[in-house]
Amino acid sequence: MSIDTLAATVDLKPVPDPIPLRQDAKIIGLVSMAHAISHFSHLLLVPLFPVFQKEFALSFSQLGFLVTVFFIVSGVGQALSGFWVDRIGARPVLFSAIAVFLLAALVAAFAQGYSWLIVAAALAGLGNSPFHPCDFTILNQRVSQPRLGHAFSTHGISGSFGWAIAPMFYAGMTALVGWRNAYFSAALLYAVVLLILWVNRESFLTEVIRSDSTIVKKESDFAFLKLPVVWWCFGFFMLSTVTLAMVQSFSVPILKALHGVSFEMATLTLTAYLLCGALGILVGGFIASSQTKRGVSSDKAIMICYAVGAVLLMLCATGILGAVGTMVALAATGFVVGIGNPSRDMMVKNATPKGASGRMYGTVYSGFDVGFAVAPLIFGALMDRQLYSACLYAVAFVLLISIVFARSVGQQTGKA
Repeated sequence: MSIDTLAATVDLKPVPDPIPLRQDAKIIGLVSMAHAISHFSHLLLVPLFPVFQKEFALSFSQLGFLVTVFFIVSGVGQALSGFWVDRIGARPVLFSAIAVFLLAALVAAFAQGYSWLIVAAALAGLGNSPFHPCDFTILNQRVSQPRLGHAFSTHGISGSFGWAIAPMFYAGMTALVGWRNAYFSAALLYAVVLLILWVNRESFLTEVIRSDSTIVKKESDFAFLKLPVVWWCFGFFMLSTVTLAMVQSFSVPILKALHGVSFEMATLTLTAYLLCGALGILVGGFIASSQTKRGVSSDKAIMICYAVGAVLLMLCATGILGAVGTMVALAATGFVVGIGNPSRDMMVKNATPKGASGRMYGTVYSGFDVGFAVAPLIFGALMDRQLYSACLYAVAFVLLISIVFARSVGQQTGKA
C-alpha cells in the first residue's frame, strides 16, 4: 500500500519522501522528552507515600484515592483535550499542560494536609490529560511513515524512563534536601523542559485536518464514537493498564509482606520493572516496524506478550519463586509487556478514522486513565486486608482478558 493510499484511510498527513533522519530524530526526541515528563508526573505523589503516611497519618486506601483522583481528572480531560487538539493544534495544548504540572508541584511543596495532596493530584491529572492526543498527532503528522514504528517505540521508552527516574528523583532529593524542597526541584525541572520545548516550538506545529467524511460533517464531531473499534480499543487500554497500576502502586509493600524484602530492594525491583519495560519497548519497536512492512496485524504480538506476562505474574503470586525469583520475574514481566507496547500504539493508529486523530487518541487513551483510577481503589482495599497474593493473581487474570479485546480490535480493523 502506498503512502498516499494509507493517508486516505488513516489520519496521516502525507510526508515527502525521503525525509532527513535528522529532522525526524529531532521531532521524535522533543516529543519523547514531553512524554517522559508526563510519565514522571504520574508519580508526582506515589514515591513519597511512606512520607505522607507518617506526615499526615494516611491509610493505603487514602493513598490509593490520590492516584484515583489523578487518573479520573486525566481520563476526562484526555477525552476532551483530543477535541481541542483537532480544533486548534497540538502545540498550545501541550505547552499549557506542562505549565499545569509546574503548578501541581508547587501545591505539593506547600501541602499542609490530605486536602492539599488531593488538589495536587487533580492538577497533575489535568496536566497529564492532553499528552497522548498531542504526542501522537505530532508524530503522525511530522514523522515520515517508515520511521513511525521506531517513533512509537522511542515515545514509549521515554514514558518508561519518566516512570523509572521519578522514584529515584524524589527519594534522592528527599534524602538530600527534604520532601518539600524535592517538589520545588520538580517545579524547576518542569520550567526547564517548558523552556526547551518553547525554543523548539516550530517542531510542534501541526495542521488542523478537516475530515472529508460525510458522516462526520452531517452528524457531529462525536460521530466517530459510533465505531465499535473505538470502544474495543478503549476497553483494551483500560484492562491492560490495571497491571501496571497495581505494580507501580503496591509492588513495594507486596514484596516486603510476602518475602520480607527491604524497602530499598523492593524499590529497586520496581525500577527494574520499569527499565525492563523500556528495553522491551525498544525491542518491540523493531517488531512493530517489521509487522507494518509485512502487513501483519499488530494484535498478534500483543497477544503473545501479554499471555507470557500473565503467566509470570501467576508464578509470582504462588510464592514458589522465593524473594529473588519473584523480583526477577516481576522485572521480566515489565520486559515482555513492554515488547507489545509499540504494536499497541500501531494498532490504534491503524484503527483511527481520517480527521479524528486527537479525538481518537484522547478517547482511547482515556481508558489508560480509567484503569489507573480504578486499580488503586480495588487493590488498596485488598492490601488493607493483607490479600497480597490475590493482588497478583487478579492482575494476571485481567491481563489475559485484555488479550480478547486486542484480538477484537484487530478483527474490527481488518473488516474496515
